[in-house]
Amino acid sequence: MDSLITAAARALGLGDPLGALKRVALRDDAPALALRGIAMAQLGEYARARALLRRAAHAFAPKEALARARCVVAEAEVALASRDLNWAAKALDSARRTLEAHGDRINAAHARYLEVRHLVLLGRLEEAEGMLAAVDPGPVPAALRAAHELLLAGIAMRRIRTEPARAALARAAQAARRSGIPALAAEVDSALLALGAPAARLIARGEERPLQLRQVESLLDSNALVVDACRHAVRQRREIISLARRPVPFALARALGEAWPGDVARDTLVARVFRLRNADESHRARLRVEMARLRAMLRPLARISATQRGFALSPRAAREVIVLARPLEEKHADVLAFLADGESWSTSALALALRTSQRTVQRALETLAAAGKVQSFGHGRARRWLIPPVTGFATSLLLPPPLPVD
Repeated sequence: MDSLITAAARALGLGDPLGALKRVALRDDAPALALRGIAMAQLGEYARARALLRRAAHAFAPKEALARARCVVAEAEVALASRDLNWAAKALDSARRTLEAHGDRINAAHARYLEVRHLVLLGRLEEAEGMLAAVDPGPVPAALRAAHELLLAGIAMRRIRTEPARAALARAAQAARRSGIPALAAEVDSALLALGAPAARLIARGEERPLQLRQVESLLDSNALVVDACRHAVRQRREIISLARRPVPFALARALGEAWPGDVARDTLVARVFRLRNADESHRARLRVEMARLRAMLRPLARISATQRGFALSPRAAREVIVLARPLEEKHADVLAFLADGESWSTSALALALRTSQRTVQRALETLAAAGKVQSFGHGRARRWLIPPVTGFATSLLLPPPLPVD
């Protein structure tokens, strides 16, 4: 490898893409194309970066399997950064195996971290934890060590485990300082801010207040009966009743939880849950049916009793009932929560992350765009959506993973 390629690679390793481009910008040989692609990715030109990396992979000779594998890993990282979650995971897995076979442990570990990040974005935390546990972070450079700790912290935060998350971020900060890469240090700082930002709202006895993640963890570990509007469940410590696929019963449970220790009038429940201004006898009959279903589902944790004017919720063992809600609530809050990470997303990637259809995501984005809350750029398959980050809120925590009982 010639001196210019070596110098450009060293500049990229230190997070200096412009310094790398000064050395290889006019070259079209395979190593230069690969380095140019990585430099463009660091500058945020993801489409150009992927095109250059593909050209580099094809430019390397068939016998240069190691170089081709490194190009595949680099392209997968660019796809992940641009939130294109449809990239070929099998190709990355094959590239990682090639790297391992050739003794390139550092790039093989990097490929593994990309696979873990992909799983975390899709909410598949158990798979991500298992894959991350198989990686030994000891022999890797400081930058990859920081990436390892950031992944541990991200998983812990989504599982609402604040102490492991804080410890992982402290280790990530040390590794980021040793790496000397400003962008990596900034990513760690951003994660630390999210850990201390409001992650949810507590609603109880007619009052509400913001909660940090550690306060949410304490609440879930307490003896309170929690109507969890973040995960659409009713829970008391480790006993969890998921209502994620039962929107009407959950809406009733939340209304009763917010009114506790009082009751809620029947007409109020009909108006709130069924979104009807004027209730007739058929609506009240439907309310009784849905309330009976909710009563049966919540029987292990709470009683639902009929009062003279409506219904009331009574916990069996807990001393109080608390509603845990997202910091920001609106019709398409789940879409906004993903977009609020500051990256640009395609509709197909959002559909994968939200586990819904692409058309549903498109309708939500059209509604949000009409309200001026999101914006897009590009056309056709290259179209991407984004919004500025929501200042002061831990937006990455608005979308916790599905409950184990789902």
